Amino acid sequence: MNYDRRLMPKLFLLVAGCIVFGWLVLDTARATVMFRAIWNLISPFVVGAGIAFVFNVPMRAIERQMEGIRREGLRRGLSILLTIAALILVIMFIVELLVPQIQMTIESLSAKIPAFVERVANYMMRLMENNPEMTTYLLDLLDIEKLDWSNLENVFTVLGKQITSMMGSAVNVIGSLTNSVVNFVIAIAFSVYCLARKDILARQGRRILYSILPERIADEIIRILRLTNATFSNFISGQCLEACILGCLFAVAMAIFKMPYIPLVSVTIAVTALVPVVGAFVGCVVGAFFILVDDPIQALSFVAMFLVIQQVEGNLIYPRVVGTSVGLPGMWVLVAVTIGGELMGIGGMLLMIPLTSVLYTLAREFTDKRLEARHIPEDKLQNHPPEIQSRFQKNRERKNRIHLEKMKEKFRKMQEQNKQK
Repeated sequence: MNYDRRLMPKLFLLVAGCIVFGWLVLDTARATVMFRAIWNLISPFVVGAGIAFVFNVPMRAIERQMEGIRREGLRRGLSILLTIAALILVIMFIVELLVPQIQMTIESLSAKIPAFVERVANYMMRLMENNPEMTTYLLDLLDIEKLDWSNLENVFTVLGKQITSMMGSAVNVIGSLTNSVVNFVIAIAFSVYCLARKDILARQGRRILYSILPERIADEIIRILRLTNATFSNFISGQCLEACILGCLFAVAMAIFKMPYIPLVSVTIAVTALVPVVGAFVGCVVGAFFILVDDPIQALSFVAMFLVIQQVEGNLIYPRVVGTSVGLPGMWVLVAVTIGGELMGIGGMLLMIPLTSVLYTLAREFTDKRLEARHIPEDKLQNHPPEIQSRFQKNRERKNRIHLEKMKEKFRKMQEQNKQK
């Protein structure tokens, strides 16, 4: 029996893949437990790789400024230390800026909230006095006489069980928090190793790809990975720059209109603006709440100011700072943020925009190659293409053209005959 030996590994992989897929479908619960255990095992290293990727953006810029140092190891180590030091300084600056402001805000709110609650209560009392039917409806809804007071013993029993359960949950939370701290330390250490050996890791990855895949496929994978790296790096730098610009705009505008809580609100909006499209609105809600307790009229002015600045930021700043950095139109940015938020929350919003940009670039390259291979006329690809006729219209025009040519030929022959006579 003749068979191709090169086909055997492919058949083996196909059979193994079918077996694994069948097991995943038939025993979903056990597969879920296994995948969860695997994820708990590798999650510190995945998080560490993500931290290294983010840190690599400023570290690469710092390393370029240190080209005068000839020793590569020394240059790499100094760039890592300076990147970590810069991050710590930024965090300390934010904390130093916000902690006194948060303390003052809490003291101010503690002093003003009782008066604010009293104003709201007086307003509700006047509203109920002016609307007796509302008062009657609320009293019927909260009919105390119909309450079954004999079940209070059962209520206290249930509360006791809930307190016991909460104590057990607190122990589990402490254990989970300890495990998270340990995983975070491992992730930070792994990210430092990745940054220190990133060139070696990249070279090893290329060697593995070229050793197991055809050269053409390996070239394409490396090209896509480089495109992904450039897109994600540009997105991170562009998003951070856009958040800083937005925070400064709010600080200047609030200072012009003499609004309170300028450092707290502007930094909050800058931090929440790191989440694309929807993050700044969360900062707006928080800022409006702080100002609302102090002065409701200024809170309305703040919301109006936010809408104006958001329009300027969304139409002028964001498309030029972030949109051009990832090469993705605003419509697809909105689609990516919506889908990413539905699938994976805030992390999905941050991840989906550069990922969509990569897919958008690859789809555009594929479309251009297909159009070039099929020799589609360029005039059909313009913004205002010529009117495309149906096959019936084309056939009718061709018949009319042939009939006209025959009539012209017949008329020409008649003229020649007349000349001969």
